This record gives sequence, C-alpha cells and structure tokens, in this order.
Amino acid sequence: MATITAAITLTSTDLLTDSLSLSTTATLTKAGTATGLDQTTGLARKYYATAVTNETLIAAGSYTDNKSHKLYIKNLATDDTQYIQLTLAGSNETLGRLYAGDWAFIPYMGTNDLDITTSDNAMTVEYALFYEA
Repeated sequence: MATITAAITLTSTDLLTDSLSLSTTATLTKAGTATGLDQTTGLARKYYATAVTNETLIAAGSYTDNKSHKLYIKNLATDDTQYIQLTLAGSNETLGRLYAGDWAFIPYMGTNDLDITTSDNAMTVEYALFYEA
C-alpha cells in the first residue's frame, strides 16, 4: 500500500490582528477506507504553445466515478497577469483561476472532464492526479 501525505502551511504576520499560523496534513486514502491511494498519473507538465479554451486536461473516462481522486495543479507562469482557468466540462462550472505561481490541491470525482483555459500563449501547467482505480 502506498502512503501519500499532503500538507499545507499558511502563515501571515499582517493579515489579522494576531499572527496567523495554520498547518494541517492528511493521508490520501481510498473512499471510505484507511487504505492509501496507490495510483497516479505521475508528475507531468503540459506546454500550451497557443492559448486554449476549455481543452481537456483530465478525461473523466479514464477514472472511476465517485472514488477518491486528488488533483495537484500549478501555473508555472512568471508573468503575474497570466492565468489558467479550471472548468468542469459538461456543466461548464468554473472552479477558479490560478495566476502565475498559484497552485491548487483539490478533490476530483471523475464524473466530468476537467478542462483548462490559458490566458496567453506559451504557458506551462504542472499537474499530478492521485487516484483510486
């Protein structure tokens, strides 16, 4: 059994009246069990030479619906104005935008394709999906 641990730390000295220091970790497990996720796409980078609109990054047909899937995705741009937008295909529900250097770690149900829109030409996205077969 693989063990994948995700961790995040948020700190700020000037957001609130007191300093903010928040840390949490989670072991990624299969749905409803204590068994670790044991499948991954591996860490990959996808380069978009030209700007794209609603291009499939993760195809739902490759994953089992309603299982425990976790997506890491990062915008590798260095220009602060460049973003990638994440959208659930089918419903066209926009999840949000990741600007230069932003990343997200989100659950993914595998019921809809995950599409990406890039704001500019010559952009690179880094991603990995950890999933349950």
